[in-house]
Parts: sequence; C-alpha cells; structure tokens
Amino acid sequence: MKFLIIILFFISGFCFSQLKSHSFLEVETLQKNNPKPVIIHIYTDWCSVCTIESFKLNKDKDLTQYINDNFYFINFEAEKTKETINFQGKEFNYLPNGNLGIHELALALSKNKNQPVYPLWIILDANQKLIDYHEGLFTPKNMAEKLKKILFP
Repeated sequence: MKFLIIILFFISGFCFSQLKSHSFLEVETLQKNNPKPVIIHIYTDWCSVCTIESFKLNKDKDLTQYINDNFYFINFEAEKTKETINFQGKEFNYLPNGNLGIHELALALSKNKNQPVYPLWIILDANQKLIDYHEGLFTPKNMAEKLKKILFP
C-alpha cells in the first residue's frame, strides 16, 4: 500500500500542475507591488468533495496556469490552521473546541456563521472587495468561465 502511495505521489508530480498557494500575509505584501484578484479556497481535510475538487483542479493544466498568472491563490484549511491571521485590518484566531476547532476567519468569510459549507470559494478583487462567493463543488469548467468573466467582463 505504501509503495502505491509513493508511486501515485511521483506520478502526480508529472501529470498535474500545481496552484501556487500563498498565505494571507504574502498576498497582502504582493498586492502592494502587483495588485491582482484573490481566490480563497476554504476546505477541510475530511471533506471528500474538497479532495475531489482539488484533484480535478490540479489536473487542469490550463486552468491552474491561468490562476497562477492572473490571481493570488490562498488555500485555507479551516479546521487545522491555528495561527493568527490579519485580514482586511482585523485579527482572526483559531477557536479550539476540545479536539476540534475552527478558524474565526473561516466563519467570518462564510455566509453561514455557525458552520461553513465546504468547500467554500471566495473571490476578491485587487482591493479585497467581494466579487464572487461559491459554496460546494466548483468544477474546473465552471471556475474557468467565472474567472474569465471576472477578468474580462
């Protein structure tokens, strides 16, 4: 089994392109010299839809290249990210709850303040104004159409 996982890991490196993921702090710094829209992907490691979606997205080389060239991408694990994040002038922290927890920023960005729907996609313009909000599966085809409309309305 371990051998199969190792082989799949190496094959995936050759078959898939990778989205260049940034932290919130990196994006804030990058925006000063090169403003771009921002895509925030909020997910959890237990979410099977999130896993399938990431696999399909990374498999689409044209879309990943388009995102890498035209957007800043933040991959944000809502229940494992424990560091304090400053975003839009506010400080957000991890909220532990026994063995579980959730980051305040995931709750702040979600329309459902009690429990976000995963995966959650937030697209902001270069000035951090909301352009699009998408809960649930976002297929590469639908995402490509949406992103092209954002850049070329």
